[in-house]
Amino acid sequence: MAIGSLLPADSPRLDGEVGEHAHVLAETGATLPPIIVHRPTMRVIDGMHRLQAARLRGERRIRVRFYDGDEENAFILAVHANIAHGMPLSLADRTAAAERILVSRPQWSDRMIAAATGLAPRTVGAVRRRSSAQAGWSNTRLGRDGRVRPVSSAAGRRLAGTLLADNPSASLREIAKAAGLAPSTVRDVRRRLHSGLDPVPGSQREPPSADQPPTPPDQGADLRAALRTLQRDPALRFTESGRRLLRWLDTHLIDTDDWPRLIEGVPAHCTGMVIALARTNAAAWQNFAERLDGRRRTTA
Repeated sequence: MAIGSLLPADSPRLDGEVGEHAHVLAETGATLPPIIVHRPTMRVIDGMHRLQAARLRGERRIRVRFYDGDEENAFILAVHANIAHGMPLSLADRTAAAERILVSRPQWSDRMIAAATGLAPRTVGAVRRRSSAQAGWSNTRLGRDGRVRPVSSAAGRRLAGTLLADNPSASLREIAKAAGLAPSTVRDVRRRLHSGLDPVPGSQREPPSADQPPTPPDQGADLRAALRTLQRDPALRFTESGRRLLRWLDTHLIDTDDWPRLIEGVPAHCTGMVIALARTNAAAWQNFAERLDGRRRTTA
């Protein structure tokens, strides 16, 4: 197909294409895979770097594969294609893509959107909660200097907490860009999580009202943060009873996002025994917590 007949992509890359990557492709001299083009609009879906490489080589035609779906499905295909091969999307790119897909496909489950964007399901859940929290009222104010600033960073802090848990190798700047926060705020979120605290300070937690729905905390992320704090405590790490307790806590930390999959995986003939064991373990942990709380009250 003639290169001049193609339109640029509705790209999921927030910062656009990377010129250096296109130059690398151009210099390889290899035959590149076909790009994907949205037939109704002639807009590139996947392959902008390859298209730029072809132009750098002075080529006038490029091999294409056509896609005939609607524009939103074309965008979802572009996101999925860019997490499967080529130059990967950044964390901010994937988070922004999830926000857009949630608008166009609100009925999709967190797991379905996670599969399309390369995010963890709980991260998509945090993005969904932030989007829901922002839908009912204005969260920004325009300053005299022309800059838009958030009124409250609570929703972004919760998203940052989830992103930190799911992407421990990501930099503060990456998390900040994905959550729409300053790096210093993300640093504070990380510090609070390491201390077993809620990522949102009490002063920023607003009570729900009729026109402002609450942003529920990510309890799973809070529990994982608390466990990591305990695992670093020498008083537990360096005693046999402490290490045993940490192993128990780690083994029995339950992520509720996995419940549907786990429940579906229980064979019918095992259901009764699993229910009995789950209830017995729950009762045992409740008794453990009450006895520990009683000791704390006695020694306080």
